[in-house]
Amino acid sequence: MNRQGISAHRSLLTAIALLVLLPGTTWADSKDDDPLPPVRPPDGVKIKPQKPERELKQIIGEVDHKNIEAIIRKLASFGTRHTESSQTDPNEGIGAAINYVFQTLQGYAAASGGRMTVELQTYHQAPVPNTILNPAGVDITNVVATLRGSLTSERIYVVSGHLDSRRTILTNPDPPQPAADDDASGVAVIMELARVFAKHSPESTIVFTAVDGEEEGLFGSANQARLYKASGADIQGMFSNDIVGASKAENGVSDAHRVRLFTEGVPTTLRPSAIPPTTPPLTGALLTPAQSLALQLLQLTGGENDSASRQLGRFVKNVGQNEETDMTVWVLYRRDRYLRASDHVSYQTVGYPAARLTEPNETFAHEHQDTRVENGVQFGDLVEFVDFQYVARVAKVNACALWSLSQAPGTPKNVQIHAPVLTNDTLLTWDADTDPDLDGYEVVWRMTSEEDWTNAIPVGNVTSATLPLSPKDNFQFGVRAVDREGHHSPVAFPVTNFTN
Repeated sequence: MNRQGISAHRSLLTAIALLVLLPGTTWADSKDDDPLPPVRPPDGVKIKPQKPERELKQIIGEVDHKNIEAIIRKLASFGTRHTESSQTDPNEGIGAAINYVFQTLQGYAAASGGRMTVELQTYHQAPVPNTILNPAGVDITNVVATLRGSLTSERIYVVSGHLDSRRTILTNPDPPQPAADDDASGVAVIMELARVFAKHSPESTIVFTAVDGEEEGLFGSANQARLYKASGADIQGMFSNDIVGASKAENGVSDAHRVRLFTEGVPTTLRPSAIPPTTPPLTGALLTPAQSLALQLLQLTGGENDSASRQLGRFVKNVGQNEETDMTVWVLYRRDRYLRASDHVSYQTVGYPAARLTEPNETFAHEHQDTRVENGVQFGDLVEFVDFQYVARVAKVNACALWSLSQAPGTPKNVQIHAPVLTNDTLLTWDADTDPDLDGYEVVWRMTSEEDWTNAIPVGNVTSATLPLSPKDNFQFGVRAVDREGHHSPVAFPVTNFTN
């Protein structure tokens, strides 16, 4: 053996000796850049994606891109759907579009056996400087199709697209405003979902809604969310489908099997109430004492990545990214894009968990633009730029999320992690769930640097669990409910209780 070989042999022996001398070290650990520490919570079971069950596969298979195409083409044919366009012309304007959606959804509801009802939700919006110019104001009308749940009807999930359109100048109501991608595509998603779901019986209530006034200030969804909040509605998830039609980037590169899912971290409810959610923070703005305490707890626990909306996003990825949808769910850790906001923000503003689905790469020449050709470039939100099969795949992701949420138990409530004294044990408590088919609960955990929950510990049908020698300083913990068929809820992240 030459000197080089002797040196290599000695290095190998040294490495083996180190592995033997270091307690708890294994060959598997040596291959891991970030091995789990030996002092950790019980491993439980590794969390895996929840695969679609038989009925969900049937639902996914019923989504038809040809129906979606017909809806988008019809909506684009109304010339303009601007909020201040005609509400009485039968062929052009927002009124014609509202009537079309309302009547079509009523037709779908006929297949539900009375479980789906469709209504118009109207309020009068006063003039807003530089936004609503009509001195008499304008009526804002949402179309709402409610499919009542068969088992836990008091629990609600909402999915939306917005009806209205715009041109380069926000206040210009004149045609042409085809608005095929923004947002006939989103309206087509909720309408196709309503058509398919009407023939099925989800356990929880699902609301399919086409909202008005999004472009000018989230008017329709803001009123809708306020009405739900005032009535005490238990909305445990809301999704806005806004700009879900184009699969190609502006350079022509296709990304036809990916959808962005925007999820906020620090909750919108922790903004000063005087500041609209679409406005950048103002220097010196004050939080209420309750908001200030909640924000301090987030900072203390590293909970900025664990809002209810972010848990909702993780749930969607877990149930919606599979062979049946043929989609990657790209969870983004932002409330929305730069300088933009969609109707999910209206729900976040009143405290409901919500997220926004949108295509992976936007072409801004095809959004909020007058239809024209300039320097050889086609501007305008035209039907020709929509990929109808892509929209259908987005609808399938929505279907997985809504059906899986509706069939699972509700998200556990009042989850607390107790820290009255220094201890390396972790105690979690929560309120009992009243779902009739509840099987029990799981405590989930992950390293603080992990994006998603990695481990689940079944603890039974109880309302507390103590994990000995499981330092809460080193890990994130949560709780989720599981029913007798194995459906799991979104994770609830605990609030810290320092008193008992």
